[in-house]
Amino acid sequence: MSRFLGLSIGIYEKALPSNITWAERLVLAAEAGFDFVEMSLDPSMERLGRLEWSPAQRRELRRAIESADMPIRTLCLSAHREYPLGCADASIRERGLTILRQTIDLAVDLGIRIVQVAGYDTLPDERPDEHSRRRYEDALWQGTAWAGARGVLLGLENQEAGYIDSPTTAVSLIQKVNSPYLQLYMDIGNLVVNRRDVRAEVAAARGHLVGIHVKDARPGVPRRVPFGEGDVPFAAAFRQLAEMGFCGPVMIEMWNDDRDDSAAVCAAARAWVENRLLEAGFPTA
Repeated sequence: MSRFLGLSIGIYEKALPSNITWAERLVLAAEAGFDFVEMSLDPSMERLGRLEWSPAQRRELRRAIESADMPIRTLCLSAHREYPLGCADASIRERGLTILRQTIDLAVDLGIRIVQVAGYDTLPDERPDEHSRRRYEDALWQGTAWAGARGVLLGLENQEAGYIDSPTTAVSLIQKVNSPYLQLYMDIGNLVVNRRDVRAEVAAARGHLVGIHVKDARPGVPRRVPFGEGDVPFAAAFRQLAEMGFCGPVMIEMWNDDRDDSAAVCAAARAWVENRLLEAGFPTA
């Protein structure tokens, strides 16, 4: 269990080896000292194939979760990079909505509490405009209704690009939808990627924050920056969170690319982040 009152510390699936079973992955996460694992549903065929898992396959994973005593508490739905909800192409947009609905159903079956929804409204080569944003918002209304009916929280993530590029933008849309089932899953690293005022943006999340992604980053560089080697002002961000009384999941986002020592790297990252939380004044159990 986390040493911090009100916080649970999780690890991203992609930080651990991909060439092992879920049962083995959950055991590795437990041995590395984490409280939960975050599942990835990216645009790859392998991961999107999870949406078609049979009832027996879903039961098998639930048994692995129980055996390892390691929940999959959150789900990172990044498939919308290729199937954005505001795309001008209706077939891509409909595929994105289908993925969202199926993900909510999978979350229910696996006991996942929070589905992180990406803030991409268009494809990378597609020009965003007021129409793409309106289409994205309409899709989010529909997704929020599905999530509410199934009792699953959707957490908008501020992305490194796209419509939802900051907590300020996310909160504006969350307030417009005005549902307890749509909140904010903040990525601290992406604030630096987009050259935002980190402390001000963290403060803007107050009252809507259901989880945070923790990673190091640099302006324009959102991935694979080792902790302590980037420009994320963890002291300021964590101090602001502590002052706000934040409680919830803290998910360490890493990509270890199947390194042989990935579990040890993850454990070291957890210790590094925990030390920053201690320095910021988060209370311990």
